[in-house]
Amino acid sequence: MPLTHQQSQTLIAAAVDQARADGLKVTVAVVDEGGLLKALARMDGAPPLSAQIAEAKAVGAAVWHRDGDQLAAVQADRSAFFAQVSQLVRVPMIAADGSAVIRDGDTVLGAVGVSGAQPGQDRACAEAGIRAIFG
Repeated sequence: MPLTHQQSQTLIAAAVDQARADGLKVTVAVVDEGGLLKALARMDGAPPLSAQIAEAKAVGAAVWHRDGDQLAAVQADRSAFFAQVSQLVRVPMIAADGSAVIRDGDTVLGAVGVSGAQPGQDRACAEAGIRAIFG
């Protein structure tokens, strides 16, 4: 079953709650399994460019089926191939910590990308969001 609208909203709310608790201002993007945007929320005060960065992080994670830190390793090892694949999607991909694949068992439902804080903080917000829908 695909990622639902309600799951996307629940994920974003939990990620934003984590950001607030940590004193951060971030943007959270949720994409489906094909890397198409399902939902996006930019907190008041989050950098304007963070919206595009969060989506680009999520797209990369979704289409490669790898979390951002793993995707960064692929980019480092196979940069020319990564650059070519990045041109095949609607939004150029960003391989960086702060994105995570959303899975239901072995099935990839999509991904979440967070931008606006330090990479580990972005990742913590993304993980908080996923925990909210899958425990």
